[in-house]
Amino acid sequence: MRALILSMGSIGRRHADVLHSLGFDISAISSQKIIDIKCYKELETVDINQFDYFIIASPTYLHFKHLSYIDLNVCNKIILCEKPLFDKFRDFNPNNKIFIGYNLRFHPLILELKNMLNPSDILTIEARCGQYLPSWRKRKYTSSYSAKKELGGGVLLDLSHEIDYLSFLCDSKLELIKSYQAKVSNLNITSDDICMILAKCNKTLINISLNYLSKTPYRQILIETNNNTYHLDLIANILKIVDQDGKINQIQKPNLQRNDTFKAMHIDALNMQNHICTFSQAMDTMRLIDQIQKENI
Repeated sequence: MRALILSMGSIGRRHADVLHSLGFDISAISSQKIIDIKCYKELETVDINQFDYFIIASPTYLHFKHLSYIDLNVCNKIILCEKPLFDKFRDFNPNNKIFIGYNLRFHPLILELKNMLNPSDILTIEARCGQYLPSWRKRKYTSSYSAKKELGGGVLLDLSHEIDYLSFLCDSKLELIKSYQAKVSNLNITSDDICMILAKCNKTLINISLNYLSKTPYRQILIETNNNTYHLDLIANILKIVDQDGKINQIQKPNLQRNDTFKAMHIDALNMQNHICTFSQAMDTMRLIDQIQKENI
């Protein structure tokens, strides 16, 4: 099979590595010269119908442009667009199968948690994600798309994994109650560096906290039901379940490699499509993001 990757930044190269391991013949839209990958400078100069699979890994503000072009000019193809779907909510009616790269759906402990939970039993969820932007974007963070609002950066868009995997665990979209989104630090950026979201999903109350500020990176989920407390640390790769008597059951995945979730995501997109984020689900996430952005103008 043949794949075309749009943009060969760090995330594009990660997709290329994974697809190489799956036996794909890969081409790319990039000004770079890359060994074993045929690179074209402009998308419009390529006969895109020769490809079976498309990966949109360009900066967020270009997603709509690139997705529109590909979707208009091919049919019966599979397109994977990196998260978030767009930089802001946009009306779009696809002609092809479009999936979104929320790879944390394929973290084995999130899948374990999903199998353990009955969405109707979940009382509350807290999801927290924080990391210091200069440490995360080490190649001069001020030049990264994350630092620039106009390029689709900021924690709400950059860290929208939390919105997606919570709707995945709850089997339903999130409904906004209240939010706060702002730049509060002295970081040299134009994008938001903190976002707090209070939402609900059916009867479940949800609290999400996102930031570019934490010098100690963390990504954690805390779920309360009447019978158990579930605590998932996505950096340590430990899921802890505590029952009413205080008995602790712990599941660890110490050997998980970052590319593992990407590989599982591509395999699912190309085959059963059981867990991959659909276009419709991503649009629900974009509607919530749009509400938050409008509430915090």
